Amino acid sequence: MTEFREQDLTGARFERVSLRGATFTKVYLNKADMHAVDLTGARLHGVLFNESRMRGVELIDVEISGVLHNVVVNGVDIAPLVDAELNRRMPERAKMRPDDGDGFREAWAILERLWEGTVARARTFPEAALHRGVDDEWSFIQTLRHLNFASAAWVDRMILGNPSPWHRLDLPWDEAPGWDGIPWDREARPSLDEVLTVRHERQATVRRVMESLTDEQLASEVTRTEPGWPQEEGVPFKECLRIVLNEEWEHRLYAERDLTALEKEN
Repeated sequence: MTEFREQDLTGARFERVSLRGATFTKVYLNKADMHAVDLTGARLHGVLFNESRMRGVELIDVEISGVLHNVVVNGVDIAPLVDAELNRRMPERAKMRPDDGDGFREAWAILERLWEGTVARARTFPEAALHRGVDDEWSFIQTLRHLNFASAAWVDRMILGNPSPWHRLDLPWDEAPGWDGIPWDREARPSLDEVLTVRHERQATVRRVMESLTDEQLASEVTRTEPGWPQEEGVPFKECLRIVLNEEWEHRLYAERDLTALEKEN
């Protein structure tokens, strides 16, 4: 098996080449041209398709999960259609992009209630099952660890100013570049209760922020220049909270989906 590591193949040309079963990790295909390419059965995770153009493609039995914005299919922007249908199926979803303090408080209360039910469902599974990923996705416990990371990053660090709010079990996203001083142990196997202890602390922190929100805060911006992540300037205060709401909403759906898959396996 040929391996290409840490190589610059900019401008390379592949013609009549078979790459069946090949694995691409952290590969840059920016502005690549692909003609008569067969991607049948391909699995793509954490892939950017920004400003991409596809002509003469066949999308049959294709499943797409991700962020959609200005996605034009056969002349129709499908992003608003998908958004409207998801809101129809799950009316509370529309409340996950609030603008005022009451809206943020309501959204967080909804999420805590929904997650309480999801955790109760997870407790009906053997602990070993909660460490099992479905279809190469995170396990239930890894999902909770990632949400702990997200709230630490966007609330404890960006909003409250703690430059290093991390717990050893926090889990960044798989494609993250990695940073000094930020834990990242994907293979750790803590108990559900151990992870929930951290989660309850993080949820309480977010709740306190939500309870004390003011219009002045929501109109402000936050900046963090200390080493670590996020390291950004001029981020809208409310956008930090919206990121946490979105993470909580989407990952609960993934968790419920995977718990259902585990039930079917058993």
